[in-house]
Amino acid sequence: MPDKIIITCAVTGSIHTPTMSPNLPVTPAEIAQQAIAAADAGASILHLHARDPESGKPTPDPDVFMQFLPEIRRSCDAVINITTGGSAVMTLDERLAAPDLAQPEMASLNMGSMNFGLFPMQRRYTEWKHDWEPGFLEATRDGIFKNTFADIEKVFHRLGDRYGTRFEFECYDVGHIQTLAFYLNEGMIEKPLFVQFVLGVLGGIDASPENLMHMKHTADRLLGDNYRFSVLAAGRWQMPLATMSAIMSGNVRVGLEDSVW
Repeated sequence: MPDKIIITCAVTGSIHTPTMSPNLPVTPAEIAQQAIAAADAGASILHLHARDPESGKPTPDPDVFMQFLPEIRRSCDAVINITTGGSAVMTLDERLAAPDLAQPEMASLNMGSMNFGLFPMQRRYTEWKHDWEPGFLEATRDGIFKNTFADIEKVFHRLGDRYGTRFEFECYDVGHIQTLAFYLNEGMIEKPLFVQFVLGVLGGIDASPENLMHMKHTADRLLGDNYRFSVLAAGRWQMPLATMSAIMSGNVRVGLEDSVW
């Protein structure tokens, strides 16, 4: 293992709702505080979403992002990584509004459209902190996260070409790695790539050691030595598969976006 391990911390995301953890940062002050604390603890990359400070609901509002981004930039030297995924209920233009304004050095990029099932999480709760939460989760039963080839190319042009933004390429299944390899071979993205293997989201590949090995072998075959990888695993699989990634000379992503454990 010749290099240090890169730790990405995804501090809030758009998956978990306030009922699920009292520690989930919601206000700009909370997001800034936890992001800076993560950097102080060793995180090199901070993956950032925004929340409505009153309700805790995910928001693409650039004004909310700008209430915490400057404070994080002033207080630490971690790489700022702004989501272009937002949530499935947002349009692409809404998802790009904040990174278009902030011009970040890094942004996440989901490598395809997919079913993104959060609805089973409703079963765990009978009381909710906010009325919007159960409906938000249930909507994923009949919704889709849309990132077509045209959408992906739009992100390349608006962020990569205009601002030099580099990407955290989020691959939720092996087909997403094939898409990434296509754009690499087309010369539309700059190597080396930073690839985030995402395991355990309903609609994508499930979380298991075997599937992590399958993702890694597929990336080796299609991307060669043009990439570095990191591992994001949902819920209780976060720590076991992050540990496995480190053993495999990969990098890790942690944080309350991926697991509230």
